[in-house]
Amino acid sequence: MTSSNLRFSSKLPKAKTTIFTTVGNLARKNKAIDLSQGFPNFEIDPKLKELVTDAMENGHNQYATMQGYYGLREIISEKIEKLHKRLYDPESEITVTVGATQALFTAITAFVNQGDEVIVIKPAYDCYEPAILLNGGIPVYVQLDANGYEIDWQALKSKISEKTRMVIINTPHNPSGRIFSREDMLQLQEILRPTNCILVSDEVYEHIIFDGKEHQSASRFDDLAQRSFVCASFGKTFHVTGWKIGYCAAPAELMQEFRKTHQFAVFCVDHPVQRAMASYLKNEQNYLGLPSFYQEKRDLFLEGLKGSRFKYRPSEGTYFQLLDYTQITEEGDEAFAIRLILEHKLASIPISSFNVGNRQDGVLRFCFAKKNETLEEAVRILRSL
Repeated sequence: MTSSNLRFSSKLPKAKTTIFTTVGNLARKNKAIDLSQGFPNFEIDPKLKELVTDAMENGHNQYATMQGYYGLREIISEKIEKLHKRLYDPESEITVTVGATQALFTAITAFVNQGDEVIVIKPAYDCYEPAILLNGGIPVYVQLDANGYEIDWQALKSKISEKTRMVIINTPHNPSGRIFSREDMLQLQEILRPTNCILVSDEVYEHIIFDGKEHQSASRFDDLAQRSFVCASFGKTFHVTGWKIGYCAAPAELMQEFRKTHQFAVFCVDHPVQRAMASYLKNEQNYLGLPSFYQEKRDLFLEGLKGSRFKYRPSEGTYFQLLDYTQITEEGDEAFAIRLILEHKLASIPISSFNVGNRQDGVLRFCFAKKNETLEEAVRILRSL
């Protein structure tokens, strides 16, 4: 059905179907092993399912409070204080959200106005820029280098102007698997200290970090914490991406504005799931055990690739691994990713579309949050190339 009498202009005229949807559809059509999108193919903890069922059977099936179930906000506050030595008031400084994407969108919407500039570090997850554009903002890009995906902090500093309203960071970083060190965060703090910029810190992989390193949350640093929205995801942490539940922590004066938008966008989040999460988080090992759980999978994947023609730098965090394929082919990453699906039945994500000017780095992103047998079959294919 068409509405031929309607006239309108798109608010996102350059938006296309995301690479995740394109690759996912092609993988399903060709029955390919899917190491593209960031979700596990193994079962969640039966205890967590049991807790959700219990919450529903105990009658928690109506609206939760707008800010989120207090018991969940309280234990989030305790978790952050234990890990990062920062106390957020669960009443006024923590909000439960429909996944981290909603937290990010809401923070951007609450503060970015027409003509405001927002610094985005590329390659970047693809939800930041549409939110900026929908609110009349202007994305300003800082490109990570192609060798190790390190950031040039002086380049970022040079991009800050009187129009800069916000800076968005992501650590651990998707798609590179890199983490920001303490030194990185201190440099960022010094750059932002004299400014009026808000920081949005995307920390959805906060508990998935390897080789004995520590996650350097923005909440650890006094000046950063005072200007930051820290956005996190229980979906990523507990292998339940379809549940779409996350949270946001920020100083009260920032959170007050955040909630003005939140209440009219979603009002509240799935109530029984919030109750379940509050109970599940009481066992700290449910999230403190994740580094070793995922490092075992990362190491299994990379060990299998030794002697292959792929080059790699082990992921420092997230459950993604970049593989450099330049010794195999000179194809662009999208062309090679499509050929891998069609000819070899293995799906990955090309990252050129996340770089400034679609820069070609000769790498593909693979998700290792999969069953071991899935990873082993993927390794067999990759070794054959």
